[in-house]
Amino acid sequence: MTIEDSKANAIHDTHEHQHDEQNSHDSHLEQSTSPQDTKGYQRTLLFSFVIITGYMFVEAIGGWLTGSLALLSDAGHMLSDAIALGATLMAFKIGERAATPQKTFGYKRFEILVATVNGATLIIIALMIFYEAIKRFNAPPDIATQGMLIIATIGMLVNILVAWLMHRGSHRGEVHGHSHEENETKAINNAADTKEPVNLNMQSAYLHVLSDLMGSVAAIIAALLMMSFGWVWADAAASTIVAILILFSGYRVVRDSVHILMEGTPTGISLITVEQTLIAHPQVQKVHDLHVWSITSGLNALSCHVVVDGEMNIHESSLLIANLEQRLLTLGIHHATIQVESSSHPQTKSHSDALVCNISEQATDNNSHIGHNH
Repeated sequence: MTIEDSKANAIHDTHEHQHDEQNSHDSHLEQSTSPQDTKGYQRTLLFSFVIITGYMFVEAIGGWLTGSLALLSDAGHMLSDAIALGATLMAFKIGERAATPQKTFGYKRFEILVATVNGATLIIIALMIFYEAIKRFNAPPDIATQGMLIIATIGMLVNILVAWLMHRGSHRGEVHGHSHEENETKAINNAADTKEPVNLNMQSAYLHVLSDLMGSVAAIIAALLMMSFGWVWADAAASTIVAILILFSGYRVVRDSVHILMEGTPTGISLITVEQTLIAHPQVQKVHDLHVWSITSGLNALSCHVVVDGEMNIHESSLLIANLEQRLLTLGIHHATIQVESSSHPQTKSHSDALVCNISEQATDNNSHIGHNH
């Protein structure tokens, strides 16, 4: 074998090694962007749904027999809990469906829609309790306080059990694979992200249960005050306090879910940090047309344009994109679409240096991107 043949083989082996590394990276990245396993969430939701629904009927009958608004409002809230838990379970099931040509991101966003409905339901329940409490302040009814106390105490224990199950289940919803590749991917994700992202759908259902727990505590306090001091208004006062807490919980869920539906920048991710992370690569000169959003809780996506030297070939740009994707993964961005542009191209020169572009106006300049105004 000649020296020239040896060199040629060495170059070929180097390209093969780079190609294998690229394929290995792509497989890891594809796994890391897979939706979070929700089997643990689903089991927790199913157990919680059965417990909540069963005791809801007990509390509703008890509230009707004792005449307690606090118990009736708590039973009504338990009804919303049962609906929320059932809807959340259904959302996870639907979210498992694969992507289609009509829905290229799959059905993961359905979880956010359910979270929005859950939050809105909390707000409506709070307003209904407010209305009934005002009526009770003006004309307090007779209440069987002893029965109210017993039922409210059992309700509190039931809610504590369900809240504990959901809190415990929320920390076991991650992937439990045992393959070598999955373990490597998990190690990369753990090194990049020490904190598990909050699932907004589970959070909304969890807040339903917590607010119901507070309702049971308020009913117990009201029963004790009426038994000890004869304060008949305590029932309505306790209901009002619970309604305020429910209202704030519902507002937070609606606010966060609407932010995702409006394609807002995910909480905890700064566009400046993303830009600095990309520009830190020696081959990247500028970044523009940057967009970061959440597909669903814990699954963030990005699209951007990066400006590089005009001499870069396709193979080099592919390696660059793979490296940038790995850097973005450390920021909690799992799905990235990066367009590489030459610094010498006239189209690139027509761009402004603005990090965020205005896509609401159609471009009229032939040197501009379609749908982008710079």
